Amino acid sequence: MFDKKLVCVTGLPRSGSTLLCQLLAHHPDIYCPGNTSPLLQMLMGLRHGAADNEMLLAYLDSDPEAVHEQLMTAYKGFVSGWFNHAEQPVVVDKNRSWIAQMDLATRLDNDSRMLVCVRDLGQIFGSIESRHQKTLAIDFADHLAGHTLYDRANSMFSKNGVVGIALDNFRSAQDLPVHFQQRILCILFEELVSDPHTVLNRIWPFIGLDPVKIDTDNLRLLPRESDSHYRMKFTHATHSKINPATTHSVPKRIEAEIQNSYEWFYKIFYPEKIAGRQ
Repeated sequence: MFDKKLVCVTGLPRSGSTLLCQLLAHHPDIYCPGNTSPLLQMLMGLRHGAADNEMLLAYLDSDPEAVHEQLMTAYKGFVSGWFNHAEQPVVVDKNRSWIAQMDLATRLDNDSRMLVCVRDLGQIFGSIESRHQKTLAIDFADHLAGHTLYDRANSMFSKNGVVGIALDNFRSAQDLPVHFQQRILCILFEELVSDPHTVLNRIWPFIGLDPVKIDTDNLRLLPRESDSHYRMKFTHATHSKINPATTHSVPKRIEAEIQNSYEWFYKIFYPEKIAGRQ
């Protein structure tokens, strides 16, 4: 049986999840490897497999509620085995898709928490584009290199784009019942970089841990992710200290359209960015 506290680090791409995990890993009661985890995809694969298993579907006829509980217990056992080597009472699993699977996380651990990383959307695009300019010899996984800058932004923020999917998942979480939303703590990238101690002092009680002091000028490095999987367009390197956030140059037309399209997001997190348009 899974008997640890599950903390899911999730949110938007290029929004500080790697840095957040690096900081969390300094707490003695937290197991946090920092890499993007395949755990959620494996659990969803098990669920898909169960739904298509004819023998299991027939087995449901005997006592559907009991069989469902058997399945959930089996999933908990899978998660317990995944973290079996972790001695700490709190385990962190990083995956951008967790925000859309909060109900599943809650069934796995009734006291689970979500740390959702967000960032100014224009700067997310600017960060991705900056990295793309350093890796022009290799295309994106979804073949965006041949697009114009404007069309690349449109693709990334579309419903099926790397940023658009994450934003849609985040907005859908706002429709969940209050008891789910109370499990969410949003982490602004800009604040995490400029004032990490204030952010961490909000996180520790949120996940039920005593605070610890972290020397942000002497951080332990985490293993690099397999960034070749992302065509080196979304790197996840850690550093021994927190560097100031880079301000990326984004064409005004693209930035204005992003702010117009996602006004709801800016009203929540960056109201000053759209105040002049009211």
